[in-house]
Amino acid sequence: MSWLIEFNLRKMKSLKIITLSFILGCVLSVMPVFAQQNSTAPVTLDGRQLFKLSQLNEFDAELRANNANQILNQAVESGNPAQVKVEKINNFPVIRVNGTNLVTVTDKDVPVGVTKDEQAERWQNILQAAINQAQKERTPEYTRYAALVSLGSILLAVFLTLLLGWLWKFWLIPLFPAPERVRETAAPPKVHLLANLVLRLLQIGVWLYSLVYIANLFPKTRVWGQKLSNIITYTLAEPIVNLGSNSFSVIQIAILIGLFLCLLSLTKVVRNLLRSRVLHFTGMNQGDQETIATIANYILVCFGTIFLLQIWGLDLGSLTIFAGVLGVGIGLGLQGIAREFVSGLVIIFERPIQVGDFINVGEFMGTVERISVRSTEILTLERLSIIVPNSHFLEKEVINWSHGSPVALVKLPVRIAYNSDLKKVRQALLDAAKDHPEVVSEPPPNVLFKSYGENYLNLDLIVWITEPRKQILIKSDIYFRIDEIFRERNIEIPYPQQELHFRSGNFPVELSPELEASLTKLFNNKVNSSNEDGKI
Repeated sequence: MSWLIEFNLRKMKSLKIITLSFILGCVLSVMPVFAQQNSTAPVTLDGRQLFKLSQLNEFDAELRANNANQILNQAVESGNPAQVKVEKINNFPVIRVNGTNLVTVTDKDVPVGVTKDEQAERWQNILQAAINQAQKERTPEYTRYAALVSLGSILLAVFLTLLLGWLWKFWLIPLFPAPERVRETAAPPKVHLLANLVLRLLQIGVWLYSLVYIANLFPKTRVWGQKLSNIITYTLAEPIVNLGSNSFSVIQIAILIGLFLCLLSLTKVVRNLLRSRVLHFTGMNQGDQETIATIANYILVCFGTIFLLQIWGLDLGSLTIFAGVLGVGIGLGLQGIAREFVSGLVIIFERPIQVGDFINVGEFMGTVERISVRSTEILTLERLSIIVPNSHFLEKEVINWSHGSPVALVKLPVRIAYNSDLKKVRQALLDAAKDHPEVVSEPPPNVLFKSYGENYLNLDLIVWITEPRKQILIKSDIYFRIDEIFRERNIEIPYPQQELHFRSGNFPVELSPELEASLTKLFNNKVNSSNEDGKI
């Protein structure tokens, strides 16, 4: 469970970083939006934008729009039927609401090809319909209707959330079965993590859409929803990063990141197809296949990234300064990463170890599962994944059981008693080794007399096997067979023992008079008895 806790902590930490980055991007993008002075301002009612007013020489557009919004809100809140009329004042059409001047239509408010009167009549119809709709939405009947629709929206969101979870559990997971090793170690595969992340985003999107829809049903909440929507829209659409002559917004950066993740997924699929479908039929060993597939993967990622940046419109020449800074960073603060990267390239091209090799690294023994440019993953005999930095394989001793020779030597120490028949013991050990199916006949097993011990003789049974990763089980089976044969042939296995040596001498012993008299009487009786037996 330790790996699961560590994974959850890393995931929470990553989510915190992403959230802080998003908030920072929002702040940076909203600041220029609110700082800029627009030449137009919208006239709104209950969060709905009706039309925009332009800036006049003596009146700011924002001031004109705020004045019109205030008059419209007063007309709606009064509850009385509102009348919207257009009157001519100084040759300018003026729109009036319940006798109050709302807005004067000027030449700057009129698009090309439309007269001021036509624009005023159009705005009159829009305002009359908006006021009628706003007053209708404040009636008890509409409130009950909106409440029922809101309840239905919540129930629909719950249904869609459960449906997405059901599709994930019974449809998507069977499409991407986990490998056997992953199922044994209970570690979720990366494709499951990615699909689960997409599922959570879809569920969050369903609830956000439902909440926005419910907010738009009520006049009061629609205003706040519209303000929040405008802030989010400006935040995501406003350019915040300038690279060369191009500017990029949060949405554009998110799309670029998404395309890059798709590129990584595509290259991984190509690597797996190349390894399982193409190179599998070439007759190469697993290590050669993995090396070629890894090199092809990094080449595709490199050229794919350049292609994405080019079609995105990013001038690579603008990254020269960044590349220089990165080079200085590698030389100063990223020496460890650079060392692991170079070590990974040496391992990939020189191939002292390959995927599928059975190796000893320090106190760990296992099979090489994956080799990347930074680290190597080893699956131990306990089915644990050990991540080892690549520099470890070049700077320290590593035993590669699969390198060079197709067979591996295994020693089995055996102790026997001093009084044992060595020829009989040697034959018994050879018989135990030959009985095991995993022990090869060439080179043949052998028995070596290693040394004299304190109370035993040290022997080594030497066997050769073709599956080094099974050596623990093979040694256990051979030891079981040795014990069985030794018992059948009465070969003694020495027990731990110690010898004590006593020197002869006189011990001063003092006896009591009573005990001395008893021993004398017993001795005399014994002598008399012996004499009588002699006479007979």
